[in-house]
Amino acid sequence: MMSGTPHSLTLSTGTPIPTLGLGTWQSAPDVVGAAVKAAIKAGYRLIDTATCYQNEEAIGTAIQELIKEGVVKREELFITTKAWTNELAPGKLESALEESLKRLKTDYVDLYLAHMPTAFNDDMTEKIAVSVEEIWKQFDAIHKKGLAKAVGVSNWNEKQIKKALDLNLTPVHVSQVELHLYFPQNEHVAFCKKHNIIVTSYATLGSPGRVDFQLPNGGKLEWAPAPQDMEDQSVKDLAAKHGKTPAQILLRHTLQRGLTMIPKSTNEARIQENHDIFDFQLTHDDMAKLQGTQVLQRLFLQDFMEGHPEDAFADERVKK
Repeated sequence: MMSGTPHSLTLSTGTPIPTLGLGTWQSAPDVVGAAVKAAIKAGYRLIDTATCYQNEEAIGTAIQELIKEGVVKREELFITTKAWTNELAPGKLESALEESLKRLKTDYVDLYLAHMPTAFNDDMTEKIAVSVEEIWKQFDAIHKKGLAKAVGVSNWNEKQIKKALDLNLTPVHVSQVELHLYFPQNEHVAFCKKHNIIVTSYATLGSPGRVDFQLPNGGKLEWAPAPQDMEDQSVKDLAAKHGKTPAQILLRHTLQRGLTMIPKSTNEARIQENHDIFDFQLTHDDMAKLQGTQVLQRLFLQDFMEGHPEDAFADERVKK
């Protein structure tokens, strides 16, 4: 178990990964530093970012300041970042990671993920027909160089992960996917557990803040109507039963499924609240109540992948 971390799982590399981390999607550079500091002081040891979040530099600065203050040591932290679609193009991954390392002010990341299974050109106007096997060969190379202690994927489907595993190179250590009460990903979790892959949940609380997301050009995405996980009656009943918030019930439920998670917040009180989930337990009946939900809805459709030969959700789009 990591120093200062109440709970961790073990990667197939033998290294622990904290079960709870701070997500930083939509956390602007001018606020993310304070959020990272609050999280680490609250006991978080995993910080999750990505090239396309455009906040790596502010995160790196905040971490360095805490290290200098003696609050934490680099080896006690677990830093995850991700390669965006343009960085998955042939020959680009290593230099992309080196740039991320400079911004994060570290000489390695604990986990580097392929943010999507689809490669594009720099402004995403052209799809690049690179196979997931070719993408994974690049991740194998940077892992063997020690630039990333562990490597994994995000938004890949099981068939794509199996193709990477079948190369018999560095195995996939982590799969990060949308996973929450109303999209439990039972098949994906079973597949990953069978292959000794740790699953990280994003949007664990149903991502209520997604509707406020703004594109770099100021535009907003359109989101399909969806019920809110935190408004689920069973969640609210269990919150009352345990003297916890609906968010804490959802996080605890995910924890007890044997998964890791990265709830995003820049609010110090909420960052602390999200961390206060290690002092109670959901019963078997509680878990069954939550797993009996009839709602099944993916929120993040990643429509830009449509038409790409490696579109991870092509089968789901056909069903519609």
